Amino acid sequence: MVMFKKVKNFAVAFSEPDKVYFSGDKVAGRVLVEVAEVTRVTAVKVLACGVARVTWAKGPAQCRQEMEYLRFEDVLALEEQPTDEDGSVILRPGNKYEYKFGFELPQGPLGTTFKGKYGSVDYWVQASLERPACPTQQIKKRFEVMDPVDVNTPELLSPVAAKKEKKVSCMFIPDGRVSVSAQIDRKGFCEGEDCWERGTGAGEAAREPQTPLTSGAFPLAGDEICINADFENTCSRIVVPKAAIVAKHTYLANGQTKVFSQKLSCVRGNHIISGTSESWRGKTIRVRKLKPSILGCNILRVEYFLQIYVSVPGSKKIILELPLVIGSRSGIGSRSSSMASQTSSEMSWVDLNLPDAPEAPPCYLDIVPEDHRLESPTTPLLDDPDGFDSPIFMYAPEFKFMPPPTYTEVSAAAAPGQGPGGAGAACPGSSPSSRSQVDPCVPNNSNNANNNIQ
Repeated sequence: MVMFKKVKNFAVAFSEPDKVYFSGDKVAGRVLVEVAEVTRVTAVKVLACGVARVTWAKGPAQCRQEMEYLRFEDVLALEEQPTDEDGSVILRPGNKYEYKFGFELPQGPLGTTFKGKYGSVDYWVQASLERPACPTQQIKKRFEVMDPVDVNTPELLSPVAAKKEKKVSCMFIPDGRVSVSAQIDRKGFCEGEDCWERGTGAGEAAREPQTPLTSGAFPLAGDEICINADFENTCSRIVVPKAAIVAKHTYLANGQTKVFSQKLSCVRGNHIISGTSESWRGKTIRVRKLKPSILGCNILRVEYFLQIYVSVPGSKKIILELPLVIGSRSGIGSRSSSMASQTSSEMSWVDLNLPDAPEAPPCYLDIVPEDHRLESPTTPLLDDPDGFDSPIFMYAPEFKFMPPPTYTEVSAAAAPGQGPGGAGAACPGSSPSSRSQVDPCVPNNSNNANNNIQ
């Protein structure tokens, strides 16, 4: 919104302000005008532009290049508003005037909205208000355009692999070698991904979040890059394997090239000592929320790489670069639908091979003899939580032990030395029973006692 003398409000409003437009879409909106006093307006014009622009300073010279994607101009008119012979109209205070506009984006490839260090791709609508004897007033509003990138092509779904080896020396004396080989399952990944890493290989990953590369980045969960890699160290130094997602921006202007690279996220493995090796199987990096790759612009390119490298003390790094293509959000649905259809077909194949339903078990009364059936009462264990008619029971068996051995009490008049414990002593381990029974553990000395008395 801009405030001028005699103009209370002058703004551009899109019909769908939050929409991301693609090639062939229609962009519609209104130019809003309010005045503080009676004002004559000669014309209200609208200009829509889409431009890729690259610029940087190289010493005293300025490298600058532009590429145009969109240009639309139109003179707007008020509906049901009387106009003079020259086409001007009179606007009065207290009224809100709306000038409607609309245009279609051109078919074919368009540069995705982007803002980098040395260049950008912008789309905007500029409205101009012309009045007699007054300077032209202008207002500009940007909108976002995306060029979809399909990640379901056979080229982007095929694996990517590379291998590299380096000989290490110390004071011109050979000191072994360090080798690395890596592979990822595909080249294309969907845009919009959260920035975090986890390690599932030989060592836990070290998280190293970085600053977003593009100004329009925001977190969104998405694809993971699974890395399978082998590292071997035969030199005398301790080396460290790492992997990182790197963005590379290439700017072209006046025959000059400017390259800007930035590491977006990194994951690190364990140290590899001399004479040992390490393998990564399924170590993953989850991609950030990024703008899709820009590969069709002649002056600006946005590329991504998975960089797998080994840091060697006292020597240069061994670097492998596997190219990545970040696709648009539309690729998520297409790839998900293809994966869903594949899963459904596999599940249908599984259903066709399922065995028949098992037969019902035989009746208990048919297979258990009468003398083995449970005749003792059952005790409820717990109430069924699913609400069946009967509770769940458990069987409480009745234990029948052998009767204890019999015993007899010794008379108080028994002679000393009858045995340990004296009168009333019983055989150890015995329990009370009938007094008329004879205890086999106690010697019967009744006959000897009678002989002594006689």
